[in-house]
Amino acid sequence: MSQTVDALPILVVEDDPHILRQIEFNLKSHGYQVTTAVSGADALRQMLLQRPSLLITDIMMPEMDGYELVAALRRDEKLSDLPVIMLTARTSEDDMVHGYTSGTDLYLTKPFDPAELVAFVERILPS
Repeated sequence: MSQTVDALPILVVEDDPHILRQIEFNLKSHGYQVTTAVSGADALRQMLLQRPSLLITDIMMPEMDGYELVAALRRDEKLSDLPVIMLTARTSEDDMVHGYTSGTDLYLTKPFDPAELVAFVERILPS
């Protein structure tokens, strides 16, 4: 059973609408407040207006990929410490290393288990 999370805001960035809905439903059912974006550029604009507690991002997206998005966050004084989970179909060791060196905190590959994603979120966010 999930802990009470007081609706911590999470921004999910995913360009596949089916996967985006699945993640959003899963996190909302565990008490999180979820906002969504379909590109890295859109996500960055949203975060500059309202900082979430956590970013979950895909890598392969239009305009700005997940690596570029995370690198941009780490360069921004107001967002540099934002926790990031990269959720992607890219499974090679090089991709994982690139994710971590760009500033990702946790790297989860697709297909993913929704319970595992919630466990990652619970691990990274304060209780």
